[in-house]
Amino acid sequence: MSDIAIVDYGMGNLRSVHKALEHVAPTVSIEVTSDPAVVRKAQRVVVPGQGAMPNCMHELEVRGLRDAVLEAAAIKPFLGICIGLQMLFEESEEGHIKGLNILSGKVRHFPASAMKTPDGQKLKVPHMGWNQVHQTMDHPLWHGIADDARFYFVHSYYVETGDEKSIAAQSSYPFPFTCAVAKDNIFAVQFHPEKSHISGLTLLGNFAKWTPQV
Repeated sequence: MSDIAIVDYGMGNLRSVHKALEHVAPTVSIEVTSDPAVVRKAQRVVVPGQGAMPNCMHELEVRGLRDAVLEAAAIKPFLGICIGLQMLFEESEEGHIKGLNILSGKVRHFPASAMKTPDGQKLKVPHMGWNQVHQTMDHPLWHGIADDARFYFVHSYYVETGDEKSIAAQSSYPFPFTCAVAKDNIFAVQFHPEKSHISGLTLLGNFAKWTPQV
């Protein structure tokens, strides 16, 4: 049985996530897996992801991983990264695809009309690069991470949550948007901790030892 299962549905930055977790938790058993049985047996589950939401949801389904992910999100320490955050919500504007419906809210595309700096310069989509993360919730996964620390982002869509109490952090591009959510045993982020140097490694290390109080 793995301590941490990283779910492989063909759409994630698996090697970087695996290496980062190995670095911060060298004594922990970590397995990249596409086997639902391994996901079910693991003590903790990480769902990374990048690419198009419709493709991600399709691959979860055809590989038989959807139910295992749903079960993990219900009872285990669960970390979603990028698409692994977006898929937790009800639906996405990207392909008008249904998500896992674990959290209330929708996934929105950055609106072209709003992509301007205060002085009128055009902002690019996807939102790519380093940006500050403002913590809006006291949470064990933020332990040792300064408020407004910078994390690495690559995304064209953002979550619009229906539950403000679940917002764990916000970033701004150019308007404030939710970039981390937390509820019970679930913590999920839009940014990539595995690419975010010390702050990202600290978050992953916190996850490796997190015991939610639910």
